[in-house]
Amino acid sequence: MNVWVDARRCQGHTLCAMIAPDHFVLDDIDGHASTTSPAVAAEGAERVRNAVRSCPEGAIVVDESSPNGSGPKGSFS
Repeated sequence: MNVWVDARRCQGHTLCAMIAPDHFVLDDIDGHASTTSPAVAAEGAERVRNAVRSCPEGAIVVDESSPNGSGPKGSFS
């Protein structure tokens, strides 16, 4: 599984970082989220899915079909 944050949609609600702190970090300046790594190991997958469901902006993108690590890093705009 791979995960990214769409920087155009993220409004910095911080829910993803509270739910899955190993996978999401917040920018110190604007508070927007990015991923610590696009690859999500099996043990973190459910927390990331919960973070996706919690995002009120729908800014978190998950690709369950791609191999870990094959995608954009952090966030995209």
